[in-house]
Amino acid sequence: MGALEGAHLAAVACACDDDEEQSDCIPLLAGDAATAADAMEPAVRALLLGLGEDDRREGLRRTPKRVSKAFRDGTRGYRQKVKDIVRGALFPEVGVDKRTGSAGGTGGQVVVRDIELFSYCESCLLPFSIQCHVGYVPSGGRVVGLSKLSRVSDVFAKRLQNPQRLANEVCGALHASIQPAGVAVALQCWHIPLPENLECKTLQGWIRTSRSCRSGLFEGESSTLWSDFLALVKLRGIDMEAGTGDRCVSVPWCPLRSREVPLSNGLCKKSSTNGMVSAVASMLLSLGEDPLRKELLGTPQRYVQWLMKFRARNLLDVKLNGFTLGNASLHERPGGGTADHGHGSIRTELHLPFCAQCEHHLLPFYGVVHIGYLDKGSGEGIIDRSHFQALVRFYGCKLQVQERMTRQIAEAVHSVSRNGAMVVVEASHMCMISRGVEKIRSNTATVAVLGHFLTDPSAKARFLQNVLRTAGSAV
Repeated sequence: MGALEGAHLAAVACACDDDEEQSDCIPLLAGDAATAADAMEPAVRALLLGLGEDDRREGLRRTPKRVSKAFRDGTRGYRQKVKDIVRGALFPEVGVDKRTGSAGGTGGQVVVRDIELFSYCESCLLPFSIQCHVGYVPSGGRVVGLSKLSRVSDVFAKRLQNPQRLANEVCGALHASIQPAGVAVALQCWHIPLPENLECKTLQGWIRTSRSCRSGLFEGESSTLWSDFLALVKLRGIDMEAGTGDRCVSVPWCPLRSREVPLSNGLCKKSSTNGMVSAVASMLLSLGEDPLRKELLGTPQRYVQWLMKFRARNLLDVKLNGFTLGNASLHERPGGGTADHGHGSIRTELHLPFCAQCEHHLLPFYGVVHIGYLDKGSGEGIIDRSHFQALVRFYGCKLQVQERMTRQIAEAVHSVSRNGAMVVVEASHMCMISRGVEKIRSNTATVAVLGHFLTDPSAKARFLQNVLRTAGSAV
């Protein structure tokens, strides 16, 4: 297993109590979290080297430690027990005792909607977004603290998952731990597409699926409680009956599953990425997972396939559709003028999509780039949108930070336009929403300004107004 070949597993440690599902029990790595981190970091270094990066570079020195911490945090649910969460949170409530029947004979239910979660896809190790809705019918004269429904859901989200199993496990755990008359769980899940298929800064274009699970009084096609549950969820503008959403059914849940991947973890025929695949298998092992578990067969290859889309490349390796960095403009006429004859008109190319990989945590960040520049007057120096998109992809499809990417794009545009360039990048970072900080709605904007835009506030204002005017039509 590469750098972790000597790692071994301790005895099975249960993440559940006697009355919980055996599937909630996993083997944990011998030793404490520090030992697991020390074991994972060499594997992350192997991945960086496989991507052509220098792990001694300033921005990457602490990346192995950060990636290890992110994965351990994202799988902490394996080390949590549902009973520990629910214990002490069951409260007596008049009207829902056994003598009067479930929910006091009223058939009432409690529904907590819009629980925002993130989980790691077991097929490719990328985080996916979840909107979870949980309902239950109280019984036995008890109700449960509402926050516990969210916390129990998070226990199972913080594991390597697929949407249907997540719904099943949340439903089963709640039914076993609070013993209600019935439980209903509905999930909407979004998986990031391949970088080349990303359409815009929102979840539009993401691969979407809806999954559900129910028990007790919610079961049965004729269950009115289930219909009531769906109606209560629909009050939030969410139609669970709409099926798998805006992506067609033929699209696999995990986009990397559509690629042919041999069902082995680092043991296939010799390949330049075999060392990286073995490193990912070692990472799974250090998390207490079994890389040979059926659901994880092919996972290391898929994760490496994703990472290789962001491997280090130099400018000569990439076709930029003729975009030339340096002294010559794309559309400059022979003997064309220079920028000192006038500032020209403001030209804009807005909402250029991109997907990059955060070099600090090896997690994607995605969004749109807005570019403003000054032509040379009389229509000279106008740059085609396809050239800008190629430029954005070049600087985006690598290990990056948003601040650097913004500056690099601005410098490249300014080297061609000469008069001035302004770039605004809007992005959502999975390292902000899928790790411990979990800032679900956060979005980061960065700006770089060069040339005439630096000295002319009105030019900056006109460009930003153009971005604002088109913002609604791009989502």
